[in-house]
Amino acid sequence: MSLTDRLAQFALTDPRHLPESAKRIMALSLIDWMGCAIAGRDEAVSHVVRRLAQDEGGTPQAHLVGGGQAPARMAALVNGTISHALDYDDTHFAHIGHPSVAVVPSALAIAERCDADGAALQDAALIGAELSVRVGLWLGRGHYETGFHQTATAGAFGAAAAAGRLLGFDADQMAATLGLVATRASGLKAQFGTMGKPFNAGIAASNGVEAALLVANGLVPNPAALKDFGASHAGSNMSDALEDIGNKWTFEDVSHKFHACCHGLHAALEAFAEVAPERQDIAAITVHTHPRWLSVCNQPDPQTGLGCKFSFRAVLAMAMAGHDTSRLETFSDGFAQAPELVALRDRVKVVGDESVSETGTHLVLRMNDGSEKRVAHDLLAPMTVETRRAKIMAKGTALMGSARAERVARLVEGRDAPSSLARELAD
Repeated sequence: MSLTDRLAQFALTDPRHLPESAKRIMALSLIDWMGCAIAGRDEAVSHVVRRLAQDEGGTPQAHLVGGGQAPARMAALVNGTISHALDYDDTHFAHIGHPSVAVVPSALAIAERCDADGAALQDAALIGAELSVRVGLWLGRGHYETGFHQTATAGAFGAAAAAGRLLGFDADQMAATLGLVATRASGLKAQFGTMGKPFNAGIAASNGVEAALLVANGLVPNPAALKDFGASHAGSNMSDALEDIGNKWTFEDVSHKFHACCHGLHAALEAFAEVAPERQDIAAITVHTHPRWLSVCNQPDPQTGLGCKFSFRAVLAMAMAGHDTSRLETFSDGFAQAPELVALRDRVKVVGDESVSETGTHLVLRMNDGSEKRVAHDLLAPMTVETRRAKIMAKGTALMGSARAERVARLVEGRDAPSSLARELAD
């Protein structure tokens, strides 16, 4: 069976075969995604993409975050972009990307358009997210290190699968959709630290919707183009990327953010928090991180709040100064240029270290009295579902207030209609 056929078959998995554990994690990611989208609705890039939707007009098929309606393809573009505007959404380290911001906006737009029910929406989002992670694994490290952004590239395939499932596709139509989106999937890491990064999530969602709707309208592409996408985009063609697909759900390993910056910085912040009471005694910090993060989130002297979200030196300076890195307002242009923080950045040195896991960090702290402290943290340390939910709800409360966070959780966990979720986002 070809790669495309295997993925198409998986995309049509019987909902009775979806494990409750994976469905629970998807529900938590959906709550988290909605909080990030609602909190990001007034970001500069959010106004830009909503204006584009308003200027183009079209059939009002789906709601936009922050107000208004648009055709499903445009709604996916707008909502995908807005939900990633804060860079505060979930991450999957094996996938090397953000699953929900690419897949959920596609699924929600099509679910609204088709008047699907809440269970169908969440099942499609779960399957699309899992498929995007598997494609991300298949593309591999080489694809990412060459400069492609897996959130946008692999994410487009998950978005297409979710859309096709909600449109009621058969295996041939699903294979055609995956083949067609291969000619559209795109996105570069060069956009990191700019408005172009959240736009990458939007184009992934939009490309998935577009491919599915074109196939639904009779477009006949080459389904095998998916395989060629990997070959032409520095994919590693990993033989084990699809191992046990449908039985093992890699999406369950997704990580949720509890700091308002690139996920590559979170282990360092969690490690630093363990010695926070002694921060005033710290003379210097050496960050040992896996070398992959040096090209992602190691901007040495960022001048903007966005840039600080991709800077070990900046976030640890903020932590040393006692600023809360879970708060959105901490990552402002004013903070980036504050003399106190600029001076503290010079106390931080970042070192690539192959012995450190990609999800972990080791900090070496030299104290003013000449002593040295070492502390480490790994983001894959076990966390119960109950603990994860509590953290997500606390984050949601900070982003949108306790009443709204509880309302969003009730809508998601009650598997309410997609139109109810969409109206909550638009309000």
